[in-house]
Amino acid sequence: MRIRACMSLTLRLTLLFAAASTTVLLLLGYLIANSVEKHFEEQDMEGLSGKLELAQYTLEKVRFKTDLATLPLQLADSLVGHHGLAMLVVTPGGETLFATHGASFPTGLTHAVRSKDPRTLVWRTADGHPYRGISKLASTGIRGAPDAVIAVGTDISEHEHFMAAFKTTLSMVVVLAAILTGFLGWIAARRGLAPLRSMRREVEGITARRLDARLSAASVPVELAELAETLNIMLARLEESFQRLSNFSSDLAHELRTPVSNLLTQTQVTLSKARTAHEYGEILASNAEEFERLARIIGDMLFLAKSDNALVIPTREPVDLIDEVRSVFEFYEALSEENGLQMAVSGAGQILGDRLMVRRAISNLLSNAVRHTCPGGRIAVHVEEAGASHVVLCVENSGDTVPPEHLRRLFERFYRVDFSRRRQSDGAGLGLAITGSILRAHGGDTSVSSENGTTSFCLRFLAG
Repeated sequence: MRIRACMSLTLRLTLLFAAASTTVLLLLGYLIANSVEKHFEEQDMEGLSGKLELAQYTLEKVRFKTDLATLPLQLADSLVGHHGLAMLVVTPGGETLFATHGASFPTGLTHAVRSKDPRTLVWRTADGHPYRGISKLASTGIRGAPDAVIAVGTDISEHEHFMAAFKTTLSMVVVLAAILTGFLGWIAARRGLAPLRSMRREVEGITARRLDARLSAASVPVELAELAETLNIMLARLEESFQRLSNFSSDLAHELRTPVSNLLTQTQVTLSKARTAHEYGEILASNAEEFERLARIIGDMLFLAKSDNALVIPTREPVDLIDEVRSVFEFYEALSEENGLQMAVSGAGQILGDRLMVRRAISNLLSNAVRHTCPGGRIAVHVEEAGASHVVLCVENSGDTVPPEHLRRLFERFYRVDFSRRRQSDGAGLGLAITGSILRAHGGDTSVSSENGTTSFCLRFLAG
């Protein structure tokens, strides 16, 4: 199995061509050999049948016992010019009426003959010569005389020599044909797999820095075009994933660098001279805030990492979405009153899910809506059933319209539409990404739309 696994495709095709041609030639040779053998047998039987009929006719002309004396001469004359032909005529009592000189017939051909239909047999004489013969009962013209047994045989040595030479020649032809077919098959396989080798060379040139390269599907055969297209789609996915990973790494480094830099600078300044206990307390409180921010970022990243590896397994319990929305509203009530925001909820819907995760997803959407709604604006949450299998929760807020090119990236990690405001927000840009992970863990999905100053985020849950 290990040898077969390491075998190249060219070698496999070459062996396949050679094996197929060898099989076909062997089958063809077997059919030809059988046909030739059958032809020789029919040819022999035709000659033997003719001599058998001639001997039977001669025997029927014998009218008197005295005529039996001339029977051997007549039968001998009928065999003149037929080399390798032997004949035997015996009575049921074992008396030999005629026998060719040196004839050797097996007892199975001359004894126990009970029918006038020809009986065939192939045998070898004592000196090793192969014979094929037939025998049958024949009547004489003598009234009341029993039937005699006539046996005729012919030497088939030439036939056997021909068949032996034929099989030897066939074996040599098959071997040479297998070698030639293997060579031609190797050439055909090499030429046929040339586009595949070309694709390999193209793929070898694709690295992490050249993921934008694509295979030329138009220059390959139809059988490989689908493979090239599939590889191009895979490369597109890899390019997108690498780009997202690169952006994510850069954003993560930026997010972590700021609080770490603040902590380091503040600590160095603090150590530069003696401070009062009150000043040390303020500095420690400020450091605690930075540590809390770092802890939130790290906690959110751990949650997303678990989600990416399907390690977030939500519990299943009945969750009333309207009740959860109202609970989150209470948390943002003071902030909404401070900014003059109008908050409303409507509809109804119940799902089976993890209550804490669902509340976190709703809180992330409302937090995002509160941050991006202008003072005096409106935030509306609506829950409704979408058919028998889904429940949709939508959060709408008034504010700036999000450009279409940003909509599809809003659920990416650390992504913000207005980068000039990234330091004005307490969040790290992970809220919407966490919301998307929670929905995927519950078998749902997310969507967003923005037009005419209204942005709407929708969460699609499986119905309870």
